[in-house]
Amino acid sequence: MGKAGAYLEYGRHYHGERPTEEAIHDFDDYTIPLSEEEQQIQASRCMMCGVAFCQFGKNFGAARVSGCPLHNLIPEWNDLVYRGLWDEAAKRMVLTNPFPEFTGRICPALCEAACNLAYVDEATTIRDNERAISEHEWAAGGPAPLPHPKADAPHVAVIGSGPCGLAAAWSLTQQGIRATIFERHDAPGGLLMYGIPSMKLPKEVVTRRIEQLRASGIEFRLNVDAADEKVAAEICADFDAVIVAVGATDARGLSAPGADAQGVVYAVDYLTEQTRSQLENRATTVSAEDLDVVVIGGGDTGTDCVATAVRQGAKSIRQLEYNLMPPEQRTASNQWPEWPNVKKTDYGLREAIETYGSDPRSYTADTVEVLKEDNRVVGLRIVNLDWSDGAPKRMMDTEYTVPAQLVVLACGFNGPERGVYDAFEVETTEGPRVRPVMVGETHQVSMKENKTPKVPVYAAGDARHGSTLVVNSLADGLLCAKEVAADLLRA
Repeated sequence: MGKAGAYLEYGRHYHGERPTEEAIHDFDDYTIPLSEEEQQIQASRCMMCGVAFCQFGKNFGAARVSGCPLHNLIPEWNDLVYRGLWDEAAKRMVLTNPFPEFTGRICPALCEAACNLAYVDEATTIRDNERAISEHEWAAGGPAPLPHPKADAPHVAVIGSGPCGLAAAWSLTQQGIRATIFERHDAPGGLLMYGIPSMKLPKEVVTRRIEQLRASGIEFRLNVDAADEKVAAEICADFDAVIVAVGATDARGLSAPGADAQGVVYAVDYLTEQTRSQLENRATTVSAEDLDVVVIGGGDTGTDCVATAVRQGAKSIRQLEYNLMPPEQRTASNQWPEWPNVKKTDYGLREAIETYGSDPRSYTADTVEVLKEDNRVVGLRIVNLDWSDGAPKRMMDTEYTVPAQLVVLACGFNGPERGVYDAFEVETTEGPRVRPVMVGETHQVSMKENKTPKVPVYAAGDARHGSTLVVNSLADGLLCAKEVAADLLRA
């Protein structure tokens, strides 16, 4: 195990951050990793618990699961890091997590919330340790490509190159199954490439992994829209199975009058355009510079939008949250090891507070109307909500107006787009929250009535169960790939 009693000797020391006045002037990584020596000290705080909830990955009824959905062997690689056995730690890591460079940066650290030490003290810095293990491996040349499957091995089409699709293709290749990924955009990576800003996930981190996957024999076919019936038919004719891993990209809109005004944009479009402009070395077509910006919605995406607007030079930023302000500490009904439903102030919000002098968040706020002139947004009419009865009620006597020339909708996602399922003749649920109808507890989907599948079709990740965390998508992609491989190799 790690150093006995180290958690009594050493406090939690998390990664550093660049000074706000420096970080907000570029889209470079805002974090400053610890040195390997400092990281070893942090890893020594792990107690090698008899029951390691950090790797449990189950839900006790809170908003998120407790512990790692990938069931990472956390105590084992913490001990290896403490002892300076970085290469061995990387070998233990890849047994459960193919892409620690992603989760080590963008995961909310479900493992740390469930850490036994967190019950009485500050949790072990598991996510930082994970990132450090990965970066040590990449600094030494990176993980070796996987052996190529045999030329006559079964061939699976993976629709979507986000975290779930990449994980599924990686696992298939590892099991000797050929994998080809179809992506409708001009670059692979999905959410990792375009949906998460560069200061949080540098794009070179994504592209180096894509190249490693290519070297492993995984083929990427870009600018291919599998929602086209002709394309879907060709895929079914050429492959032995199909995995739909397109993510949840059907964004929720705003029902208020005037929401169609120019200057009202979806968060995913706003973040994507910023990243595209960086990669193409051009000015963004959707800029917050010198504008009053309102971000509607919270969560990680809302924070990323706030951070992006700060960097673009917004005149002011306000973030509207529909729900009640979370408590500062756990309540009696939200005890460890449940995910803590408490107020958090992440990087983008901290930057906004330092830059503009106040917290941009307004809670229990509901948009009544989008005000516009010449069809351009100029402001929002807002009321507060009364949650005293458990259900929100508008308090019309609290109405107020705020200026806004850019409104970013970070209201979450309904689920996957219906088009790709229609193209493959998959049965789906009715209504706006599209879900494929599954065959029992498997990842295989049901086909529409009187439709016989030409090849088996599976669904995984957000395309299967709706919008969730990257780590959950990785876990489901791996599970789906194992199921597909078992079905194909058994046939």
